[in-house]
Amino acid sequence: MVFSHRMQIFTNIGRYTLLMANVFRRPEKWRIFYRLTVLEIDKIGVQSVGIVALLSLFMGAVICIQTAANIDSGWIPVYTIGFTVRQTMILEFSPTIIPVIMAGKVGSNIASEIGTMRISEQIDALDIMGINSANYLILPKLVGALFIFPFLIVMSMVLGITAGAWVGELAGVISMPDYQTGITYDFRPFQVAYSLIKTTVFAFIIVTISAYYGYYTKGGALEVGKASTQAVVYSIVLIMICNLLISQLVLT
Repeated sequence: MVFSHRMQIFTNIGRYTLLMANVFRRPEKWRIFYRLTVLEIDKIGVQSVGIVALLSLFMGAVICIQTAANIDSGWIPVYTIGFTVRQTMILEFSPTIIPVIMAGKVGSNIASEIGTMRISEQIDALDIMGINSANYLILPKLVGALFIFPFLIVMSMVLGITAGAWVGELAGVISMPDYQTGITYDFRPFQVAYSLIKTTVFAFIIVTISAYYGYYTKGGALEVGKASTQAVVYSIVLIMICNLLISQLVLT
């Protein structure tokens, strides 16, 4: 049983590698590739702006209130509230938690879309016509995600920090000058670059893992649902593992 499970792991790794080798080929028609990429940018990024903005606004506000509630010592300067909101949004919430949420929204959609095409034999039809189905279906999604994810994450950072400022002033827990002092205190631009590095890696994981499980779906509608669930679960697990590895490599 253990041997069979290990062999399945190696099988998945091998099939994933072969799939990526087909994905990263020169598109046959650049005009079609460009059009599909623009459509994917809209589906993956533009249609996710609402949920990303909503979560970021509320998270920035909550972090501000919770930090203020836990600062009950005169030894801790009040600008620590702004500093905490900035660090949390830039280093962890926006570049890590937002991609986890996107794995559920975008990843499941990619897996179910490609999986449905597989069981309805649309992918087989593309292969019969001599079209590289992996390249045609997956590469535009990957390029679109790698392009739009950093914009979503930067937007999340800005909205979260801004929401913290608004709520802090409205609730009377911190003045705007003190908050501005906190968000500028010991600011290191490299932290933003570090977050965008993570974002790019996570975008690659979400698209390729979801596409892999969709592409190799077998059976019917039930199997498409299972593939979608597997895509989300394994994407989140790999995001958490890579988050630890990247933080260890870059920040230490």
